Amino acid sequence: MDLAEALAARRSCRSYRSDPIDDELLDRVLSASLRGPSAGNSASLEWLVLNGPDEVGRYWDVTLPVSRRDRFPWPGLLRAPVLAIPAVRPEAYLERYSESDKRHSGLGDDVAAWTVPYWWVDGGAGVMAMLLAATAEGLGSLLFGQFRHEAAVAQKFGVPAHYRLLGTVALGWPDGGDRSSRSARRGRRELSGVTHRGVW
Repeated sequence: MDLAEALAARRSCRSYRSDPIDDELLDRVLSASLRGPSAGNSASLEWLVLNGPDEVGRYWDVTLPVSRRDRFPWPGLLRAPVLAIPAVRPEAYLERYSESDKRHSGLGDDVAAWTVPYWWVDGGAGVMAMLLAATAEGLGSLLFGQFRHEAAVAQKFGVPAHYRLLGTVALGWPDGGDRSSRSARRGRRELSGVTHRGVW
């Protein structure tokens, strides 16, 4: 599958078979995230990979108590065999931009100097590369937010305090029972409506 095909085929999958993902395949998909852009090659994106029912189950115990699961609209999501959690470290950017070739920018002084926090931008680019690689390999994927659970997830799995979690990516084999969310039914915007040529 080439890039154009992967872009056209990529969808958010919310219903999975529980079949495991081969370690070599999983590593190929995760490796794609390392090919995304990174300001100054700060390279702060790292992954917490939860693989198999025990590790994945501990995640759901933190974020979706058993008492709420009978009302959860996407029960097939709970069968995803892998949850991969992208994490970024803002301090990596301060360290990199304090080095001699970047010091003149002033971006190594404080996170507030970054009017656009590139750890989020670069992390998102890495995640997108990984999602496309998953699609190209025939896997389903879903990036979803942790929102108020970020601190609890970080504590449960021993994530160091200076890392921030971007969300969670479910990975697995689609079970064919997926249904579109209300958001997906909104459709995508046309290029002509989002492109401003020469002037806004």
